[in-house]
This record gives sequence, structure tokens and C-alpha cells, in this order.
Amino acid sequence: MSESDTGLRTLKKQRTRQAIAEAAIALFLARGFDQVSVAEIAAAAEVSKPTLFRYFGSKEELVLHRFADHLGEAGRVVRARPTGTTPLDALERHHLERLAARDPSSGLTDSPEVLAFLRLVYETPSLSAHLFDYLDADTRALAEALGPDGNVTARLLAAQYTAVRQVLAHATWARLAEGQDVGEVAVLAAAETAEAFALLRDGAAARGF
Repeated sequence: MSESDTGLRTLKKQRTRQAIAEAAIALFLARGFDQVSVAEIAAAAEVSKPTLFRYFGSKEELVLHRFADHLGEAGRVVRARPTGTTPLDALERHHLERLAARDPSSGLTDSPEVLAFLRLVYETPSLSAHLFDYLDADTRALAEALGPDGNVTARLLAAQYTAVRQVLAHATWARLAEGQDVGEVAVLAAAETAEAFALLRDGAAARGF
């Protein structure tokens, strides 16, 4: 197979995967996650069920794959921090940058579509439960960046950071979902980020983090 053929085949797979995901999320947003079957998603995307499951391992993954780009992100931020910058300073700066960029992972967005997507995740029990698998993987990656494998202190701090990040993102999204002004919510989100990291530092500084 030529390099050109390989490239076209890869592109076709990417387009199929995207088409399946877009069809699924459109149906979920219109009718609710539990009210849509995998067979209906496959039909909407014009693929078979076996084909769908070759691209996505579960119904939940059709939604949560959007979080995959952020897997390990906290660990990468810590590893790439400038000399003299503490892990928490690097993580706080990164979270503030995500807020400034209106990144959906921060909960701060003025896009109705993104707000609806986050509502789908937060308010669907099976999606919320599966999201913890992503968070657990992210926590483990951060713990490895903070200290040697098995370092309980590093694991505790990583777990605390992951929890704090999720609380901040959910609180920010909830205000926007209630109709609060995005500019006002952004100010609150930045202030709460500072407060959250101050709380983390009170315990972390004494342990060398």
C-alpha cells in the first residue's frame, strides 16, 4: 500500500469517527443520553453497530472521548514548568490560562452548544460515573510527575488538585447554566481559583511542593 493510500485510509477513518460522534451527541442533546440506543446512533451515522464499536468502546465513550485531549495534561504542565516554578504555581497558571481561553474543560464558555454538552455530562449519572475513569488516569499521571512511583504524598496532592479542578469547573458551568453573565462569572472563577490554590498551598508547602 502506498503512502498516499495509507494517508487516505487514515483520513477516512478520522471522518467516520467524527461522523459517528457528531451523530451521537446530536441525538443525546435532543433526546437525552438514556433515551437513545446505539442502533439509532449507528443508523444516523450510516454505519453498522460493529463498525461503531470499532471506533468507540462504549456508549459513554461517544461523549467522553472529548475529554481525551486533556488526559495527562496536568502532569505535562508540571513536567514542563520553568525552573524555580512550583508545581502548584504552574497548575494555577495553567488553569487561569484555560479560563482566559474559554476552554470547555474550565467550565467557562459562552457557547450554548458547549453549555448543553456539559449539562449532558454533569446531569447524566452514567456519564458522570465514567468521567471518574478519565479523572483517575489524569490523577495518576500527575502523581507520577510530582514524585516517585508509590509516593503517597504526591498521590494525595494529585487527588486534591483533580478534585479542586472539577469543583471549580462545575461551579463555573453551573452559574452560566443558570444564566449569569459570562464576564461576571469569569471574574468569580478567577477569584475562586486563587482561593482554591491558596488552600492547596497551605498543606503542600510544608511537604516541599
